[in-house]
Amino acid sequence: MWRGAAVRAVRGTGSSRAASGAAAAQLRRWLEGELEGIRGAGTWKSERVIASRQGPHLRLAGGGAGILNFCANNYLGLSSHPQVIRAAVQALEEFGAGLSSVRFICGTQSIHKDLEEKIARFHQREDAILYASCFDANAGIFEALLTPEDAVLSDELNHASIIDGIRLCKANKYRYKHMDMHDLEAKLQDAQKHRLRLVATDGAFSMDGDIAPLREICQLAQKYDALVFIDECHATGFLGPNGRGTDELLGVMDKVTIVNSTLGKALGGAAGGYTTGPKPLIDLLRQRSRPYLFSNSLPPAVVGCASKALDLLMESNAIAQSMAAKTQRFRSKMTAAGFTISGKDHPICPVMLGDARLAAVMAEDMLSRGIYVIGFSYPVVPKGKARIRVQISAVHSDEDIDRCVEAFIEVGQKHGALP
Repeated sequence: MWRGAAVRAVRGTGSSRAASGAAAAQLRRWLEGELEGIRGAGTWKSERVIASRQGPHLRLAGGGAGILNFCANNYLGLSSHPQVIRAAVQALEEFGAGLSSVRFICGTQSIHKDLEEKIARFHQREDAILYASCFDANAGIFEALLTPEDAVLSDELNHASIIDGIRLCKANKYRYKHMDMHDLEAKLQDAQKHRLRLVATDGAFSMDGDIAPLREICQLAQKYDALVFIDECHATGFLGPNGRGTDELLGVMDKVTIVNSTLGKALGGAAGGYTTGPKPLIDLLRQRSRPYLFSNSLPPAVVGCASKALDLLMESNAIAQSMAAKTQRFRSKMTAAGFTISGKDHPICPVMLGDARLAAVMAEDMLSRGIYVIGFSYPVVPKGKARIRVQISAVHSDEDIDRCVEAFIEVGQKHGALP
């Protein structure tokens, strides 16, 4: 009897393995088809391997040396700043490699609390909470704050992390046309039936280099009794007189309720994100925000980097203020050459090309001339809106910028993007 049962079990295992093998083969065929479709559309994203520190000048694996980097979020050039590196080493030696824990169990060190206090002081808010990334901060805010009685109104071109965070919450969702205040007002009027109304927008839009009309948004929020949330990942550290972001730039710091931002771009470039705002909100996030509750604490070295970057920024606004002239130099020279540059007065300078293949080919040709830029196409940007996104850093020299423009002119003429 037991022998028959064993035979049936073995036969059952064999058939189950066969079924599993068939499912795996089916999956592989589907995946290969999808990947081939991406390649065929000219939207394949390759990863170039860097063999040096992040900075304006790079060395690529395989021998590419002396490459000018114009595609990093290293806006202030702090990713390889000597003081930032020393602060990371000191934190690593004093506080270890990591906490092996979430914050509320045994994952909060004094440096985490010090950094949160420093972030709140920098943004002139009551409190702040750290996350592993701003993607996590955006994933954690809407679900914890908003209920089915509430409404969230989101710009249609908001970052994917804001969109995904909003999808997780149960609030009533409105999407208004990009930076269209008439459409936002219409949506706010319709949302009056809900308990809370939260307008969510990027402060600076990363793909287009344009800046949200925060004055007008805050005026509408006041008129319709709404709250304002901004994602400042591409603004913190360099927009505004003291680098506090778009709310400082546009004079509405007292009218924006919630700021989410990152430590992984201008503020040292390592990793990490945060929410800053009213203390009761931050207290609620510590109790309910799932990415905070179920993710390890930021590593001490990352905390050390970000803390020193904030120190440097709060000691002097000279680095932040150097961005404007360099940004204007690139934008004016490229426009004069005949290129269309999206956005205005932001170091994100998208060179609009339209065609995905053209953007990819031109980016590769730019690299052959020693300029590291990346083409962006669908699904990162809408179809027909392919571009090469150039990002200016405080550590780019005028000579670096001029060399980049000259290469663009050569490549643009070669591929028909310029007459």
